[in-house]
Amino acid sequence: MTRKTLLARRIPATLCLSALLFSTPVSASAGSPANMDAPSANVVETICGEAVADPYRPLENLKDPAVQAWYMREADHARAVLDAIPGRSELIAKMVEFDKRRQEKIFDLSITDNDCYFYLKQTPADETGKLYFRKGFKGKERLLFDPDTWKNVTGSTYVVSEIAPNIDGSKVVIGVSPNGSENAILFVMEVESGRIYPERIDRGRFASPSWLPDGNSFFYNRLNSRDPLDKNRQKDSRIWLHVVGTNPATDREIFSRAHDANLPIKAEAIPSVVYDRKSGKLFAFVGSVDPRVTAWYAPTDALNEKVIPWQPLFRPEDDVYDFVTTKQDLYIYTPKNAPHFKVLKTSLDQPDLASAETVIPEPADATLTGLALTSKGLFYTLSFNGVREELYHLEHDGQKPEKLDTPFDAGTMAITSKGFDHPEMWAIMGGWSHDFRRFRYDEEDKRFIDETLSSKASYPEYDNLEVREVMVPSHDGVKAPLSLIYNRSMTKDGKNPVLIYGYGAYGNSITPFFSPSLLLWTWKGGILAVAHVRGGGELGDAWHKAGMKTTKPNTWKDLIASAEYLVKKGYTSPERIAINAASAGGILVGRAMTERPDLFAAAMPQVGVLNAVRGETSPNGPVNVPEFGTIKNPEECKALLEMDAYHHLRDGVNYPAALITAGMNDPRVPAWQPAKFAARLQEATASGKPVLFFTDYKAGHGIGDTKTKQFESLADMLSFGLWQTGGSDGDKATE
Repeated sequence: MTRKTLLARRIPATLCLSALLFSTPVSASAGSPANMDAPSANVVETICGEAVADPYRPLENLKDPAVQAWYMREADHARAVLDAIPGRSELIAKMVEFDKRRQEKIFDLSITDNDCYFYLKQTPADETGKLYFRKGFKGKERLLFDPDTWKNVTGSTYVVSEIAPNIDGSKVVIGVSPNGSENAILFVMEVESGRIYPERIDRGRFASPSWLPDGNSFFYNRLNSRDPLDKNRQKDSRIWLHVVGTNPATDREIFSRAHDANLPIKAEAIPSVVYDRKSGKLFAFVGSVDPRVTAWYAPTDALNEKVIPWQPLFRPEDDVYDFVTTKQDLYIYTPKNAPHFKVLKTSLDQPDLASAETVIPEPADATLTGLALTSKGLFYTLSFNGVREELYHLEHDGQKPEKLDTPFDAGTMAITSKGFDHPEMWAIMGGWSHDFRRFRYDEEDKRFIDETLSSKASYPEYDNLEVREVMVPSHDGVKAPLSLIYNRSMTKDGKNPVLIYGYGAYGNSITPFFSPSLLLWTWKGGILAVAHVRGGGELGDAWHKAGMKTTKPNTWKDLIASAEYLVKKGYTSPERIAINAASAGGILVGRAMTERPDLFAAAMPQVGVLNAVRGETSPNGPVNVPEFGTIKNPEECKALLEMDAYHHLRDGVNYPAALITAGMNDPRVPAWQPAKFAARLQEATASGKPVLFFTDYKAGHGIGDTKTKQFESLADMLSFGLWQTGGSDGDKATE
């Protein structure tokens, strides 16, 4: 299968943050709001049975010239202030220096059963990854596609956002997306000759191409609108079957709410159809942010029928989070009656969850996080508090698993294989102070073989790092994990600048990762703190459920408790703490700073969810209902209002300094969410501290940004944070 949890577990996106000291401070007045003329209106509506004012509702109309003029004025003002912070240019220079130490970075690797390697490679001279091919790990690589050659009259910058080779690697679907929009345009390349077929398929944000065994046709998802502001853009998307070399207008519709009206498919659900080469069957899914699988299946020859007679496989109430197949078996990953997860086994042709065999039981003191099926047995990973992972091997029909001694103690581990009929198993390992390495496990000789594709680099700046993992009592007595990374020479004098990062949504875990740019904060004497708050998955499925919908306040209260812990233990003080998160993490940062404005010096939500009660009005909103709730349900409506940072701002409060960002091409969180929060915060705050709002007109959610844009946005955030916390031996911004 091609699902992206159990079977293709990803290393978390690296937060390439970094920071340098400044020699001179910038006065707080430099960042004062330049424009208090944000378009507003006397909008009051009834939400959850109470009248709620929404004065900056006009900012949602991104097609209004007056609204756009305000966004641009705010962006220009923020740009001028950020560019003037001493040390920002040095920050970018250090990032560039780090980047040059690694000759090449390889990512988004896909390996076919016959050992064709497809991957993106980026050198210090490249702004984005280029698509390469090689036959086998030691094969000679060949450039297949350079996205820089994909230009148009608008001057858009394209990145490769989709790589889907067919089963034998003779053809590959390539998707390119402009300016961080994630709006992929698909085309097909013949690998040996480099020939690109003439057809183009647009509206491919959720394309997920899946090839059929003929090697000449594939399924894909297509949205119904090109307009990112169309509220119905993501509703009723459809699965089509494309034959290479033909006009997409003639593609056959395979699966959708309209086409399969007898199936329970919601308008906002994202459908997909996969040919599973291991079982030889077709699987149909409808998905949202709900991790529970809804799926049907059918034999491949059912494609000959006008409407495929899909048979039910899993319903949401089955609590199946993922699965993998053999020719006759289903291995099922589930938290049902096992909040730390277990793996069950049942028949593929006649699945019976009630009588399924438990292959890997729920661990007592860890969370089962990954599974790879090979001809040599099952490999799986256990995570302890989300910050340490162990690897195990269980032979087919074996009774006792074997714990494998990995090359180093891994904080994060992702395991992959080619499936039950191949022996290979790879493990990617990393940690807070260990760069990621990729190893193939040789089961015959019981050894790990380094097959890292990216070139190695040395960072002596971090030879003296210390990592401390602690458990912090939260508001209700529940202990939340907190990771602390700092230089061994650090002293507990209450004056250390602290950067607290968190997320807390969708059951996603922030597992240890190595980022030289982010670690510059520690190199200059600061403390990096990662708060593993509820809503994430660090402590299993129950940890996720304890921070979603009506339990969402636990998410930001865990962050507040982490900050209080750092002050109480003498690491820092409130005027030295900066907090940062992105996307759904906007709820975390926004509500932490509105509930405890006295506890933080700076808050930096990036492309953040800051107006939760209006989320369902955006194109990407309905699909997020399983995580955050809906205003149509009275109880969930109140929960949405409680997690809405915009509606919790109050006049005359001394709020922290804030750097708030948005991407005008963002398909996930529309620019008006952070915009409304920024406008209201500028109006409400009495602290005199800067409130900057920067909208990037050539970016989206941060996915697909060029390297230079990544460096610049990270330098903005870190320089702003150090400005407000004073750096390690610099001056704190005057208030």
